[in-house]
Amino acid sequence: MLETSPKIIRVGHSPDPDDAFMFYALAHEKIDMRGFRVEHVIEDIESLNQRALKEELEVTAVSCHAYAYLADKYLVMRSGASVGDNYGPIIVARATGNVKRGSWNVDRHTRIAIPGKLTTAFLVLQLHTKDFTPVFVPFDKIFDAVKSGEVDYGLVIHEGQITHAEHGLEKVLDLGEWWHQKTKLPLPLGIDIIRRDLGQETIASFAKLFKESIEYALNHRKDALEYASQFGRGISEDLNDRFVAMYVNDRTVDLGEDGEAGFRRLLDEACRHKIIPKQIHLEFI
Repeated sequence: MLETSPKIIRVGHSPDPDDAFMFYALAHEKIDMRGFRVEHVIEDIESLNQRALKEELEVTAVSCHAYAYLADKYLVMRSGASVGDNYGPIIVARATGNVKRGSWNVDRHTRIAIPGKLTTAFLVLQLHTKDFTPVFVPFDKIFDAVKSGEVDYGLVIHEGQITHAEHGLEKVLDLGEWWHQKTKLPLPLGIDIIRRDLGQETIASFAKLFKESIEYALNHRKDALEYASQFGRGISEDLNDRFVAMYVNDRTVDLGEDGEAGFRRLLDEACRHKIIPKQIHLEFI
């Protein structure tokens, strides 16, 4: 009997603890791989957004904002979403002791460090604030840009949302809180997508495998956290656990009705404000 070769799937994910936690079981083949062999491509989220525009990867994490330009080539997997529930990307400033939360003076000359043009954080900031000057900076250089005075504020994603105070910065605004006050919905930030041209059988099989990987990590939390910790850029064990819990939870196993509603509302608002060029029809697997 001939043995069939494993189907190679290149999977893109960002170098942060929550993504690593989700992919732990795949990285170490802790579950039945369903005939797949996964090649991990680890890059920052904006680089993955750009690679998805070129259709380079079969499966990849992308920003919800980026999906507005990818819907014709990729389906959204119901598993793998990073969702903020009354929290999300934050705006930080140099700590002075007198910065009031939610109160900041912004005009078209105000420089804000942005972690990528297609990040959801940038989209939500544009929904919140009209006039400012974006300065595009790699996500892991934003703290330095704020501290040096290169920019007035920084738009912070990943674990910087909970470590900014250690770097002498203070939170001015939580965009996830603002979104929840405005919509009463959670804020989907990142999703995992799969290329349509793989065919329905492969798409359905890999989507199930990915869901099983997330469930395995949640059921083997200690081991998965230990694996994820190497992607945390020096954060403590407690902060690693806290950050993963923020973005890997029940909505990561399945986006759910409210998560889906938040995603639709986000893209509808983006279209209404002419941030994206057209209304997007979301399709899930």
